[in-house]
Amino acid sequence: MKRIFQAVLLFLLSSNQLFATHNRAGEITLTQLDELTYEITITTFTYTLSQADRSQLEVQWGDNTFSYAQRKSITKLPNFYQKNTYITQHTFPGAGTYEIVVQDPNRNLGVKNIPNSVNVVFSIKTTITINPTVGKNSTPILLNPPIDRAALNQIFIHNPAAYDPDGDSISYKLTVCTEEDGKPIENYTLPQSSDTLYVDPITGDLTWITPVDTGIYNIAIDIEEWRDGVKIGNIVRDMQIEVYDTDNHPPEQNELPSYCIEAGELIEFDVIATDIDNDSLRQSASGGPFVVNESPASYTINSELVDIGYSEATFRWATNCRHVRQQPYTVIFKAEDNNQETNLVDIKNVNIKIIGPAPDRPTLIPASNSITVVWNADNCPNVVGYEIYRKDGPAAYLPDSCTNGIPPSTGYEKIGSTSARSDTIYTDMGSGNGLEQGVEYCYAVVAIYPDGTRSYPSPEACSPLIAGTPSQLVVTVTDQSESGEVTLKWAHPNELDTLPGPFEYVIYRYNDFFGQELQETLSFSTANSQDTLYIDQNVNTLEWPYSYKIELYNDTPGNRFLISDPDKIELGSTMVPYLKGTDNQIEIDIVKNVPWINYDYTIYRLNEQTGVYDSIGYTTDPFYTDSALQNGKNYCYRIKSTGWRNIDGILYENTNYSHENCTMPVDSIAPCPPTLNGQSLCDSGYNHLNWYFNDPVCSADVVGYKLYYSSTISGDTSLIESFSNRNDTSYNQIPDESLTGCYYVTAIDSFSNESNASIRVCLDECTGYELPNVFSPNNDDINDTYKALRTSYVEKVDFQVFNRWGLLVYKTEDPDIKWDGKLLDSNELVSPGVYYYICEVFEYRLSGLESYTLTGFIYVYSGDENEVFFE
Repeated sequence: MKRIFQAVLLFLLSSNQLFATHNRAGEITLTQLDELTYEITITTFTYTLSQADRSQLEVQWGDNTFSYAQRKSITKLPNFYQKNTYITQHTFPGAGTYEIVVQDPNRNLGVKNIPNSVNVVFSIKTTITINPTVGKNSTPILLNPPIDRAALNQIFIHNPAAYDPDGDSISYKLTVCTEEDGKPIENYTLPQSSDTLYVDPITGDLTWITPVDTGIYNIAIDIEEWRDGVKIGNIVRDMQIEVYDTDNHPPEQNELPSYCIEAGELIEFDVIATDIDNDSLRQSASGGPFVVNESPASYTINSELVDIGYSEATFRWATNCRHVRQQPYTVIFKAEDNNQETNLVDIKNVNIKIIGPAPDRPTLIPASNSITVVWNADNCPNVVGYEIYRKDGPAAYLPDSCTNGIPPSTGYEKIGSTSARSDTIYTDMGSGNGLEQGVEYCYAVVAIYPDGTRSYPSPEACSPLIAGTPSQLVVTVTDQSESGEVTLKWAHPNELDTLPGPFEYVIYRYNDFFGQELQETLSFSTANSQDTLYIDQNVNTLEWPYSYKIELYNDTPGNRFLISDPDKIELGSTMVPYLKGTDNQIEIDIVKNVPWINYDYTIYRLNEQTGVYDSIGYTTDPFYTDSALQNGKNYCYRIKSTGWRNIDGILYENTNYSHENCTMPVDSIAPCPPTLNGQSLCDSGYNHLNWYFNDPVCSADVVGYKLYYSSTISGDTSLIESFSNRNDTSYNQIPDESLTGCYYVTAIDSFSNESNASIRVCLDECTGYELPNVFSPNNDDINDTYKALRTSYVEKVDFQVFNRWGLLVYKTEDPDIKWDGKLLDSNELVSPGVYYYICEVFEYRLSGLESYTLTGFIYVYSGDENEVFFE
């Protein structure tokens, strides 16, 4: 009946175009009220000279239901424009992706890039994804109206000024204006240009260089919304541009930079507009800072500076912590002249990023194997927690004004987090075995805001661990052989100065870095408190590493006791060069666990001709790369370290030598990952993937690829295809269950090294189920069976049909339905008329198998022979 009504309406309207030619532009935006309920705002711009006017508009909700939105406001605008605002609410049946369509006959007369526009239905549409894993989401709001003027042969720029209240990312692209049921208009074309017409995908600037003919044109901009790399909705805005032949020139505004501001600071600057035609000017601004709930920005015209062809205004925004978010705010500054021929505009964009202030410098409380980090609670009340970062040694990092968080390039790594603004204590125990002695540990703290954005980092704070007794200074390999030796040295303990002695040192040797595999217990007694050296002889120094603990006892007969604090006994290990052979080079990782701080290392490589270790390099970092080597040849290395530690105000310097280690270079460097793109071809029933390289250098030896797939966001990923040709860079997948899924691709080189995964691409674009609202089971072989229009990837349904008295007349779980019009468990046809259905659909989406409910009416006809019969 709905479609019959539409057909009749179209017929009546086409017979009298005066009452139909009025729709010029519009869009649909939504605000989420609760889990499944949304408020929809429909904004249309119509031609006031047309007698057609709509007090309500029908909304197709994408769930096989429709309702009407009532007009809430009318705004009369110049040049025969009228702005109409319609508002209604709708509760969706469940999670899913819904395309919301509003249509109304017809478009206004004379749109040059829409053939016969006066007879083309005007429609606008918005798509949303309801997914519990995504969270609450409202669409962006568009702050600039979708109507504008352009001048023939002059550059035209327009920006929709999209602002997302949830802080999601927004991208832009051109698309096709739509007609009945939201379908693309046949033979639609973009307006002609002298050079190009495009929309910037990041800023949203629609640029037309330049119009080549006067008249009215309509352009559709697809404004897409993204969260965590997944598309969660889009608005298709239909806008109208009128091009005039005029000698007027648009005004010009001064160039404006983008800003990065710490929350709490005031941002203030002037915007100057000039006009070479000496027209009077009107300045305006729009964007997110003007619509925030707390402390919105202002834009004030400096009236005393307004003159012929000149105007000046001041933008002022007192920012605060509530403005902190991941995405920058965009402000659109517009200057419009007042010309007797036609008014023209100039647009400038300014991005403003608000970053949370840095937490105060943390206080460090060191112990023998841990450091407790304490800081003051952040002053911003909307902080939801903190991230704690650690680095070995200071970075002296000073962030620039636009960089929040701590970049990996600083060397800092995240080691922990807290989940409340008042939770400001963190104890660092390393990986669980305690922190290693011999490192100056540095820490920085970052505050976290509700959308996950990070503040500026705190100033770094650094500290070593507390020294133990005895305090070790040297653990060096002095003889590299099966019966070699390791020399140990330690500082003179102050405790011995008050004790008569004799003393005994008990030394524990372990076959690892961390004192876990005890090999032997050694001891020696001494009456000399300055005796602080021990040579561990006849030890196989080819079997490495070794670590040592030293306990000190007062060995007075009858009064033996442990002088060392059991909680502060230090561990010191020998040094080992761990080697990794890569393509024509060897990467050397200098591994040790010592209680002093090493500040440099000398790298020695064995000279096969002389049998002597030659110095080949120097580094202040515990790693080194020896390059320009020959693949397949064996190379041997030893390391010398120099270090220091401060014990009771005395500076001790030391030198230690490592074990020997050997390896050979091989190509083990993986190529760089490709860049992956993907899209779902819903009607064709497959996903199209393609990939390419941004960096040809690190992909030069690629010989193939591996493509991985997961049917859900959190599901297990599996290999679905391998490619042995580097030129195979596309793939069409026909999934078994659904077109939804996540993909990533890796590259394989000639040595079978596999790259890191590409950025994961998730697809959830296709809706898979539609139900008709009419059929005629009269055995004329035309529409005799009620069938679902689209059933792809629907696992099952719970479909029930009721008559007007609420009695169940049919049910099935078959997604195809295939109802022949007969009563349940009977060969009797139902009577012609209207029936109500409830259908719970089980469909595969990114979050897994989800269900949603469709409701609607079925109109049963039996043709002219309107008789019920029996088989």
